[in-house]
Amino acid sequence: MAPHSPDLHTSAAGAAQKADLRRAALAARDALDPATRQSASASIVGALLALPELAAAQLIGAFWPIRSEADPRPAAKGLLARGQRVALPHVTPDGLVFREWRAGDALVAGRFGLSEPDPSLPPVEPDALIVPLAAFDRSGQRVGYGRGYYDGAISRLSRTHPVLTVGIGFAAQEVAQVPAEPHDQPLRFVITEAGVIRCAGAA
Repeated sequence: MAPHSPDLHTSAAGAAQKADLRRAALAARDALDPATRQSASASIVGALLALPELAAAQLIGAFWPIRSEADPRPAAKGLLARGQRVALPHVTPDGLVFREWRAGDALVAGRFGLSEPDPSLPPVEPDALIVPLAAFDRSGQRVGYGRGYYDGAISRLSRTHPVLTVGIGFAAQEVAQVPAEPHDQPLRFVITEAGVIRCAGAA
């Protein structure tokens, strides 16, 4: 592709715009005091567990939070308590691989400060994902941390079965519009402490 291709220019412009949105949204998230984040996370967990579409899933990919992210760990334990299965992501050179997690299982330190499942466990394919995010809009477009791991995982899993995607974050992370790029995978729902957003752009 030529150096001045419109596709490359559009991609570079979108990446730059997303980087700006990421910085602003993460600053807004970091500015929330710990008590506010804890209370908001509890509201998010309650809404997650009450979501009928998530209740219908058999195997849900969750995650352990880093930095000032909303904390879905009580939701993972709640899912297990009502008989659903939970998996956690493992960052590999080929992208995210999900491995089943059970209450009490030890986690290992992964890249980027992540807590990950035992890498010797076999991979599994969730039919629903609880997705972290830096910024989001109401069409379901999200800004992650810039490495495309979740977009790649959603695309891969969706080739064999429908995948319910539920982003979680704080209301302060909402933006008016995230630029959509061809590889982006819109979320079906976003849940914040303000409630459940059924995303307009999701399939």
